[in-house]
Amino acid sequence: MAYTLTVNGRRRTVDVDGDTPLLWVLRDELGLTGTKFGCGAGLCGACTVHLDGTATRSCTVPVEAAAGTAVTTIEALSPDRSHPVQVAWLAEQVPQCGYCQSGMIMAAAALLKETPKPTEAEIDAAITNLCRCGTYPRVKQAILRAAAGA
Repeated sequence: MAYTLTVNGRRRTVDVDGDTPLLWVLRDELGLTGTKFGCGAGLCGACTVHLDGTATRSCTVPVEAAAGTAVTTIEALSPDRSHPVQVAWLAEQVPQCGYCQSGMIMAAAALLKETPKPTEAEIDAAITNLCRCGTYPRVKQAILRAAAGA
């Protein structure tokens, strides 16, 4: 069946089964490989995208539930990596292996859109993505830096 989504500002129609996870539609059907597969159960957050502005684990969302929504992937966060979270990520040297990076950045961007000046406790509560390398202190510092506009 055909489903129409607005992905990164463009209307896209895909012909897939309705229960196909949005993650696989993004990666396999649309070629947007910045969204990563991690656990497939919505636990790790590597597949985090924004659905209508809300951080969402795309591996657990069937494409039929995403039809008609605005989907934003890491590819569209900023065309030149100038989004405050991306700038802070580099300044704080957050990236290591890369497994969690796109999902973590998308979760952080959604948090800052909803809560522009989060406390450390709010960051801890909102950022539930897993990082294999354990860069959580740097993630928190990067979010605080982005919130401060530095």
